[in-house]
Amino acid sequence: MAVRTPEGVFLIDTSPELRIQLLRERIDVAHAVVYTHSHADHLFGLDDLRLFGYRLKAPVPLYCEEIVENQIRASYSYAFAPPDPDLHHGAIPQLEFRRIGLAPFELLGIKVQPIRLMHGKLPVLGFRVGNVAFCTDVSFIPDESWPLLEDLDVLIIDALRDEPHATHFGIPQALAAIERVKPKRAYLTHVSHYLEYTETNARLPVGVELSYDGLRIPY
Repeated sequence: MAVRTPEGVFLIDTSPELRIQLLRERIDVAHAVVYTHSHADHLFGLDDLRLFGYRLKAPVPLYCEEIVENQIRASYSYAFAPPDPDLHHGAIPQLEFRRIGLAPFELLGIKVQPIRLMHGKLPVLGFRVGNVAFCTDVSFIPDESWPLLEDLDVLIIDALRDEPHATHFGIPQALAAIERVKPKRAYLTHVSHYLEYTETNARLPVGVELSYDGLRIPY
């Protein structure tokens, strides 16, 4: 997910298809990344940030929790090794960690509010930017997080399939969360191939639909 601000663009996660997505959306540079968690489908496009550090002539800031930083350092150890004089500038990603918790922080001129979510037994983060909240990979929303989802224009929320799942909301759980917070509009994300787009949208409540590649949402 890319968030455009008056001061630049930041990404939420770096999926394995990152380069394809950036080309499709004509994003020439991303100025930062915020991470929900460190599972492979949210992390393993990180090497595609190499060009951005080269163009910015500065490390790309990675906003994440400690557990995510540790996984990135383990998975991309070459990016944090002592400088090799034989490598040209831009050969490895230039990255800089910015540790975050649950407190809001400013990024590229806007406020970003982390939201604690549970992905099975793993604590992960959702994010609220303005009146839009992005809550992927969630199977449980802690009591203290519900107030952060009030008065939303748009809620983007996990809905893997119809049947229950150990680490993701199914459609019934996602619809229950939507009914509780009552956003003006909601999009279901992280959907599986079991959910056919047209057929599924036809049975969803008014104001709720499946998300899709290239979706644009004002905030």
